[in-house]
Amino acid sequence: MPDKGQARLDNPVTKYPQVSPPKQDQPEPGLDAKLEPRADHGEETYRGSGRLAGRKALITGGDSGIGAAVAIAYAREGADVAIAYLPAEEEDARRVLSQIEAAGRTAVGLPGDLLDLEYRGRLVDDAAEALCGLDILVNNAGKQVFAERLEDLDDEQVETTFQVNILAMFTLSRAALRHLPEGASIINTTSIQAYQPSAHLLDYATTKAAINAFTKGLAEQLGPRGIRVNAVAPGPVWTPLQVSDGQPKDRLPTFGQNVPLGRAGQPAELAAPYVFLATDEAGYVLGETLNVNGGKPSP
Repeated sequence: MPDKGQARLDNPVTKYPQVSPPKQDQPEPGLDAKLEPRADHGEETYRGSGRLAGRKALITGGDSGIGAAVAIAYAREGADVAIAYLPAEEEDARRVLSQIEAAGRTAVGLPGDLLDLEYRGRLVDDAAEALCGLDILVNNAGKQVFAERLEDLDDEQVETTFQVNILAMFTLSRAALRHLPEGASIINTTSIQAYQPSAHLLDYATTKAAINAFTKGLAEQLGPRGIRVNAVAPGPVWTPLQVSDGQPKDRLPTFGQNVPLGRAGQPAELAAPYVFLATDEAGYVLGETLNVNGGKPSP
């Protein structure tokens, strides 16, 4: 018989229901407000404990999905948060900004397109000005559009995917160095696709492998300056990215069910790793890619 004071343990298989979404379609970039079923960003569950008190973070792609979950968690841990997002995602962004404000923190919305070089070039400076400083950069924004055959993957899509997913990281990280103090963090979002590329996501998977190399190389470069660089590699996570041409529509009903836990992850399950990598508790962690993928084998 268990002790009455024993902490309750969650079975990770059943902690969240298996996502069996109906076939659905949204134009890019997709909205969480229209996602069926809705994703869980930890709005009702994440409890902070001041681990990021006084910190100032910029999160790209912070309106929905993983970025939204990280923004909410950072705010509840005591950080002021700026989120970058596409103007078409304003509805989702407003909800995330309200969650940050409800946590008693400064919330800054910075709408724009990372394909716009002028916006990309000023984004970090605008965030640092609005937050009165910057010590966490989360490079999370991503573009994913499936193509079943190489013949269907034209150069324009490849170039756009590379611009958003990896080239923007060079620009934003470089700009962040004007503001990041010793003890600051850069955290990049990569993917299980870096290790196990899907045949229909060639351009996306290639950028994610590049992010791993970028993370490890930049960590070596910035480590002596007291700035830590790490990455998180999610597995299949239920976000609007999947229904806005991120996956073939006929695969949505079984999305994420091929991992050992038998289900797709929820954005809320990714928040804690991003929090850990931003805290002083991870002070000896550099160049790490933290895999959060439901049990998929990865290096």
